[in-house]
Amino acid sequence: MSELLLPPEHRYAKIIKERLNDDGSELSVLNLGPTHPATHGIFQNILLMDGEKILEAEPTIGYIHRAFEKIAENRPFYQITPLTDRMNYCSSPINNMGWWMTVEKLLGIEVPKRAQYLRVIVMELARITDHIICNGILGVDTGAYTGFLYVFQFREKIYEIYEEICGARLTTNMGRIGGFERDWSPEVFKKLDKFLEEFPPVWQEFQNLFERNRIFLDRTVNVGAITAEKAMAYGFTGPNLRAAGVDYDVRVAQPYSSYEDFDFIVPVGKSGDTYDRFCVRNAEVWESLSIIRQALEKMPPGNEYHAEVPDYYLPPKEDVYTSMESLIYHFKIVMGEVPVPVAEIYHPVEGGNGEIGFYLITDGSRTPYRLHFRRPCFIYYQAFPEMIKGAMLSDAIIILSSLNVIAGELDA
Repeated sequence: MSELLLPPEHRYAKIIKERLNDDGSELSVLNLGPTHPATHGIFQNILLMDGEKILEAEPTIGYIHRAFEKIAENRPFYQITPLTDRMNYCSSPINNMGWWMTVEKLLGIEVPKRAQYLRVIVMELARITDHIICNGILGVDTGAYTGFLYVFQFREKIYEIYEEICGARLTTNMGRIGGFERDWSPEVFKKLDKFLEEFPPVWQEFQNLFERNRIFLDRTVNVGAITAEKAMAYGFTGPNLRAAGVDYDVRVAQPYSSYEDFDFIVPVGKSGDTYDRFCVRNAEVWESLSIIRQALEKMPPGNEYHAEVPDYYLPPKEDVYTSMESLIYHFKIVMGEVPVPVAEIYHPVEGGNGEIGFYLITDGSRTPYRLHFRRPCFIYYQAFPEMIKGAMLSDAIIILSSLNVIAGELDA
């Protein structure tokens, strides 16, 4: 039997036997997960411990693997969106928009400027919810529940905006090829204006609770640090890479959905430690708020919310019931009778945790020949054992929290 297949107590038996403490006591093996609440999902870390100090760590993933890529290869393009929801479910709309942009890139569809700005707004709202969850939970993991409870109500406010847009909240299944399925109602903009007015002072108070808090600083500064070189070697992107001092952001490096129209700063840290990751996400929330305000101010007039592509954009349901032409288009699109180009493309977007990419190969049929999701959590979680080596067990919890590993994205 392979050594890796042996139970953990046998796998480390030789190491434990050979490595004794000065007092003759043995090292121990600890299972952190797969169902421990501090692991932020269903994944396991087998830790070799000397008291509370971590000597070695071995991650184990795959507990919730759902074979999304293989399912996607047997589904029409429209039916793949709900799969993207269930990767990083803390910021589902970014996944949705990224997938639609990938299909539009394949089909050569130009989305109206107004629809692009609407997408920017909803993606930045999703980024804010992602960072609210990450930094709020990081506070909880360091023993401070107040900040989390205080800001979490605004995640609910954003979900109410989602609900007005598409009828869903957590897993949104939002949008269509070419734009949105319906125009945004006046109520959406009312809720959005209210959020932009009420949230900033609350977020400022949240920062004040933590950023100069002596206990929080002691728990996070120089904890779980990673250098820029190592972060890039592991394939880090997003806030975790920027915290190490690398100012890479897909929205700037490869602009999409008219991000080039907006002025915003890419926050970066220096040390790549837990504190810098926290501060970078805090700063990104302010930039997201600025981008949303700019999008509202620059919003093109009119009511264009989708491209005129009848071969790919499902007609309104009421027209399907009354118009033969709409019924035909609906049938052809749903049944996959409209051919797609044979192509191989990759499209990235800046997700809450980093670069979310969609690598799509088509053979002209109604389903992808191959579809691979680039999930940032899956990539940077590989650095976790190195980042916690030599740390205390309590440090491992907050390092994992600051990385913001989302189990659905890890095990897609």
